[in-house]
Amino acid sequence: MIRSLKICGISDLETLNYIIDHPYPPKFIGFITNYEKSKRNVKYDVLKKITDINRKEIKFVSVLVNPSDEILDKIQDLNFDYYQLYDVSPKRTLEIKKKYKVKIISAITITNKKDVEKYKDYKDFSEIILFDGKGYEKSVSFDHQLVNDLPASLNKMIAGNIKIEDIPNFKNKDFIIDLSGALEDKNGKKDITKIDKLLNLINKT
Repeated sequence: MIRSLKICGISDLETLNYIIDHPYPPKFIGFITNYEKSKRNVKYDVLKKITDINRKEIKFVSVLVNPSDEILDKIQDLNFDYYQLYDVSPKRTLEIKKKYKVKIISAITITNKKDVEKYKDYKDFSEIILFDGKGYEKSVSFDHQLVNDLPASLNKMIAGNIKIEDIPNFKNKDFIIDLSGALEDKNGKKDITKIDKLLNLINKT
């Protein structure tokens, strides 16, 4: 069964409050923190404001691409439970975890089976391993069959241009599902109607 859900790329308070107050909220909400190439990137002042709310039981995730000490020092007092790290070596990941005392989602970007095996370098100090496409801000997919043989004991998340209609395909897979682009309108803004559809579907799956 699907383990839980993460909605990523939230950048405004209205959408955030809608998700938090939904009858079937996700377990995780992600905020793009330092990747300006992404239209979902949130400036620090906005990030500070929108994360300083009652999030109930939801875990807040700061999504970071090869973060500098400067940005990590800046956000360390914000309301985040997890740092989701892209392009960060195992050694650096462990340093971040120890210094900032935060839970880690290590993102492994996939094009082939060999890429999948990289999770072994991170699993001992990451609370979650995320398997994602290599598109970053472009929501690029990858062959999700490549992660079929991962250990059942691994706490794993999957992304990579997953659509709402793909959700039933994951009902027998033990993954946290991570969606972003599929929940946006043609202008790249989060669509509350699509979010509602997803949350209700997950509840039934």
